[in-house]
Amino acid sequence: MSLPKNDDQNLWVSWNEYHRLVEQLALTVHESKWKFDKILCLARGGLRVGDQLSRIFDLPLAILATSSYREAAGTERGELDIAQYITITRGELQGNVLLVDDLVDSGVTLARVQQHLRERYPAITAVRSAVLWYKDCSAVRPDYFVQYLATNPWIHQPFEEWDTLRPHNLAAWLKRGSSGAAHVPGVSGASGSSAASDSSGVSGNGAAEA
Repeated sequence: MSLPKNDDQNLWVSWNEYHRLVEQLALTVHESKWKFDKILCLARGGLRVGDQLSRIFDLPLAILATSSYREAAGTERGELDIAQYITITRGELQGNVLLVDDLVDSGVTLARVQQHLRERYPAITAVRSAVLWYKDCSAVRPDYFVQYLATNPWIHQPFEEWDTLRPHNLAAWLKRGSSGAAHVPGVSGASGSSAASDSSGVSGNGAAEA
């Protein structure tokens, strides 16, 4: 599938690029030599990242649901909601925790969740944050990230095509896919693709900034 060319306002990400970013994030965390006991991902954006990291590090995955992008088909930030409970299958949330999301934008979600963890989970020893994309506009710098985005582009992730897909459209959508036609959500006749040029990085040591 051909994606539009990246520019200062838009970053288009293919499935292959997405999975490679998660692998790069895992390597960055591993090379820091920080030992952690649990992985906590923020749903929905951090679910895929958390799932892959949980498999790579062979550690339990905890899930905390948060939501802020609800307005204008998910493109405008609304009031942040944080679920009352964390879902985890083995044990409780304690020790060193790797907090995972797909990106840090304003930094509001990351800061609020860390406050939430401090207030409600005293058994947690330390928290470090890990994201794929770190935008310059964020008030919070994550501990681990893969790409630093200086121009704060809108990130078009590969699964966003399902945001507007509804059950009654599935038959036509599948037929179009089987015909071999490339489908880029919201783009007509798009061609060409470029990878992001931002560098990988680890910011400091200890818990992420609040």
